[in-house]
Amino acid sequence: MQKSLVVVSLATLGFLAVPVASQAADTSGFFINGNIGQASVNENPFDDDDTAFGANIGYRWAVAPAALIGIEAGYIDFGSFDAASSPSNIKAELQGWNVGANGHFNVSESWYISGRGGWFRGDRKFKGDFFPGDVNKNTDGWYAGVGFGYDFNPNASIGLNYDYYKADGNHIDLSPDVVSVSAEYRF
Repeated sequence: MQKSLVVVSLATLGFLAVPVASQAADTSGFFINGNIGQASVNENPFDDDDTAFGANIGYRWAVAPAALIGIEAGYIDFGSFDAASSPSNIKAELQGWNVGANGHFNVSESWYISGRGGWFRGDRKFKGDFFPGDVNKNTDGWYAGVGFGYDFNPNASIGLNYDYYKADGNHIDLSPDVVSVSAEYRF
């Protein structure tokens, strides 16, 4: 009798898991997103902000009905930053590529929280009185971010995000914080 009860219980749990798994499977897929916002650098000698924009493409797998985990690759341009109180007119520009992991977690039918992180390959350009033209310095670093937003339907959402990109090297730290609005389409 006890063995039968265990078998019936396991079978019932299996039948209950089928609709959950099929619902989760329907949300796996490719996505593309874009964001625009403000990048801020507050590292000596730079203390400035500018408009940043970027885009990512990736794929997410449903690991539960309200949880998606995936991979992403993208590009971001942080704009340019002026050195604070510098008589040499130093200006820096930063843009780069990112590859990493991300998650999209629904906390209700339409509201979600998100997280992301990975590797960032930055291209830093410096101009100023001390430089004989543009000086390019590549940097390898990391990025991490969090966000929240609203899913209009299974395919489209809008969100508010905070991201940090580590872009230092050669004794100059040009690591920006970015607060941005994003739009995403899933297919």
